[in-house]
Amino acid sequence: MKTILSLFQNRNYLKLFLASYTSQMGGTIGLTALMFYLLERFSQQPAYATITELMLSLPTLAVFFLVGVFADRLDRQLIAKNCDWICTVLSLFMFLALFIDWMLLVFMLLFLRGAVKSFFYPAHSSLVQGILTEKEYPTAIGLNQMVASLFILFGSGIGIFCYWAIGIEGAILIDAGSFIISGLLIQSCKISEEIRLPNGKHSIKDLKVLVVMKDFKKGLSYIWNHRLLLSLVSGFVVFGILNGGLSVMQVFILKYKLTPDNYEEISIILGIVFGSGVLVGSFIASSLSHKLKLHTMLTLALFIAGGATILSSLVNNVWLYMICTGIVALTLPMINVAIGGWIPKIVDPKMMGRVQGCVNPLMMFSQSLTLLFIAAFYPVILSVESLFWLVGGCLVVVGFFYIMVLPKFDTLEKSTSLMVD
Repeated sequence: MKTILSLFQNRNYLKLFLASYTSQMGGTIGLTALMFYLLERFSQQPAYATITELMLSLPTLAVFFLVGVFADRLDRQLIAKNCDWICTVLSLFMFLALFIDWMLLVFMLLFLRGAVKSFFYPAHSSLVQGILTEKEYPTAIGLNQMVASLFILFGSGIGIFCYWAIGIEGAILIDAGSFIISGLLIQSCKISEEIRLPNGKHSIKDLKVLVVMKDFKKGLSYIWNHRLLLSLVSGFVVFGILNGGLSVMQVFILKYKLTPDNYEEISIILGIVFGSGVLVGSFIASSLSHKLKLHTMLTLALFIAGGATILSSLVNNVWLYMICTGIVALTLPMINVAIGGWIPKIVDPKMMGRVQGCVNPLMMFSQSLTLLFIAAFYPVILSVESLFWLVGGCLVVVGFFYIMVLPKFDTLEKSTSLMVD
């Protein structure tokens, strides 16, 4: 608790923390409302809901070679702030597109907004790394998980409520307002030039094609030659599969198997269960991160999450399904705290943007492939249960991978650090 209080006494961290929350809010409420709008309007075409999620993950693949380089070469605070401003404008255009019922334009604007938000996270993460000490990283990641849990707890419910109360257009306007608040918070931060520009001053004109490609290649080489970092990063392929699957398969199993008549109401309850699980799991993860080795906590959480995901596909009662989902939710913060608290410890601050710029596209690539896979084969070839088997099986596999390689590389990393010291 003392560490948490000390974090919030850091005014810059407090503002960045709140900015991250409101920026996430600026995507989730409208997206949730849009998904239910599409499920209601095109109830016989579940692929539309999957395409909505794709419009958030695919854009990352279009700009993946730029985001990390921008975060390391340009002003990180300026990047994060401008991302929020641009997303505000795109949300307003989306409002107009929905008002005139032009769905193709809505998907195009979602794609553009996803591309812009891809630049936000590496810049924001790099700023947070710069203003915190190494010991504060796991606690900060735990706090982020608490925010995510509250977000899950209330975000989906608020999104559905907004859709019912003020329509899809109103939900999109709330998105725009959230982006404005996030931009103002980031703008008010007072962060030193050394943190904002760790590699010196550069302008957008300096980032010629050869420079961008050279820096991106340097980021890939940095990860490739750092075996512990490479092992951690490789697991993000599976986390992309998890994110892609969870984004649609929970709604699908409610609508098409467990409770087709009132799946919207049950979705709100499920969101509360999931959010509560992540909230409790965040406290547990923050505590365990100081008592267990990070690789032990990580592999244990992966096995539990994978097993619970597979089990959830076998139940035929919605309340048993919620119990399984709650177990998955409890373990997710342990995974995120372990990896999120580990990576900043081993990455050079000058390379953080490029590392994040490689991690996010890798995860989004696997997430996009998962969503494309679901859109193509569900429900014609695949059953909803098989989606859970795919996701749960991948979690178990990466758990075995991590248990074999992480302890060895962690020991080697510490030995190398002692030799350097």
